[in-house]
Amino acid sequence: MSRLHLVCDYAPGDLAWAEIIDALDDEIPSDVRLIQSSVEAFDTIALGFIIAQLALRPRKKEAQKVLYFGNCAPRKDKLSARQNNEGEALVYVKLKNGRELLVVNSGYSLSFVKKHIASIHATKAAAAGNQFRSRDFFPGVIGQCWAGDYTFMDKEMSIDSIPEPPASAVGYIDSPFRNLKTSVRTGDPALAKLKVGDRVLVTIGETIRYATVTEGSFGVPEGELAFAPGSSGHDEPFWELFKRGGSAWAEFGRPATGAKVEIVRLTEAG
Repeated sequence: MSRLHLVCDYAPGDLAWAEIIDALDDEIPSDVRLIQSSVEAFDTIALGFIIAQLALRPRKKEAQKVLYFGNCAPRKDKLSARQNNEGEALVYVKLKNGRELLVVNSGYSLSFVKKHIASIHATKAAAAGNQFRSRDFFPGVIGQCWAGDYTFMDKEMSIDSIPEPPASAVGYIDSPFRNLKTSVRTGDPALAKLKVGDRVLVTIGETIRYATVTEGSFGVPEGELAFAPGSSGHDEPFWELFKRGGSAWAEFGRPATGAKVEIVRLTEAG
């Protein structure tokens, strides 16, 4: 079955989602399966994390068509007053695995797929003239891409213009369990000295807690924190902070994505 993944900073089930899906109904075949994911307002880190997790998943079989649309436009590329609701531009990305993305090029929205990008192009989608571009401008581009009409593409862009993912930071806060998925992933030099069973001091913001390095999140007693490779990141899993029977997010004072995560072995910490 063909699928269109929608990743946006709208609340699940609200009016914005309804209007976007209604507009898409004019542009794509009626049998396309729509899969919606939401992030907090202006959270380009979480959006980029989700896009990478979905678009890079190895598949046993390819669907007839899969397209990923990501929209989170905090309009922070220019901090001065914006003219005519101008926002970050929509770009077209082709990944090395052949997957196609249409993503608003804001913040870290493309950072987690950066090393997997084969090409990136600007699009002719209007960047200004409307506050609700994802309803009024972008569905038409999605429809063209779906139909294989790439006349919406503009000049090729440099992949180097995309920022690297934030290092050693909170990358995603899952729901409803509130585990903290970090941007530290298997193979990172910061993990080289750690082994299963080590106790570590974890600092996020002004909060410091003990955690145990484990092979899996449930490798600690009820109520304790684990630091372990998680379920995201495919062949190079991102490491997670997990509180068994509780919320790691609450334990660390409810940090936002992008918050710095410092991990120190207890012996090193003295």
